[in-house]
Amino acid sequence: MSFVAKAENNNLISHDADIERAAFALKAMSHPLRLKILCAVGEKELAVQEIVDCVGTTQSNVSQHLAKLRDKEILSSRRDANRIYYSVKDERTLRLVEMMRDVFCSN
Repeated sequence: MSFVAKAENNNLISHDADIERAAFALKAMSHPLRLKILCAVGEKELAVQEIVDCVGTTQSNVSQHLAKLRDKEILSSRRDANRIYYSVKDERTLRLVEMMRDVFCSN
């Protein structure tokens, strides 16, 4: 049985638009640094410098990846004076990250 047939039988993602949206989001999260950023932000709201400190790379590099996550609607941002704060836009994204941690990370 094909994956699409299983999807339809198990009521998984079966609409093309939903599949495209899921692939779009997963592609945005698939870069190791972007996934690390998502893990750092978690349920908190962090300023760019706090994220830089957590992930251990340059501010320029982090800013480029934050822009991609924001553009793909994974993160939301807000400005407070001269600081920009980021948070995960949808808590279901955090559940997905937690599931990936459970599957791929050794404890």
